[in-house]
Amino acid sequence: QVQLVESGGGLVQPGGSLRLSCAASGTIFSINTMGWYRQAPGKQRELVATITDSGTANYGDSVKGRFTISREHAKSTLYLQMNSLKPEDTAVYYCNLEGQREAVDSSGSWYYPKEEFWGQGTQVTVSS
Repeated sequence: QVQLVESGGGLVQPGGSLRLSCAASGTIFSINTMGWYRQAPGKQRELVATITDSGTANYGDSVKGRFTISREHAKSTLYLQMNSLKPEDTAVYYCNLEGQREAVDSSGSWYYPKEEFWGQGTQVTVSS
């Protein structure tokens, strides 16, 4: 099992910056991607950014050029640096981890089912 705990949210003025952190704990066989998603009131959850275990980053169109995702392996921590924040960035931001665990089937063979974990979310409010 993996636990994800986000921090760093808060109230910021338009044009300001925030840095979100996601601390991961627990054990998993392998990590495929970690990422950030957000959900504004009345809207569906949307991709903000993801990063693969090898460091390849992917961003949602609305945050390209303003947000940067990074990961510190030694501390099992994921970051999201958010610059030039806009009111439309207001949302609850969730940390996500997709990976695989080890398991043994009834015949004694190993297999590696996918697993996905979410944090509890941290509120980001951009307002003057």
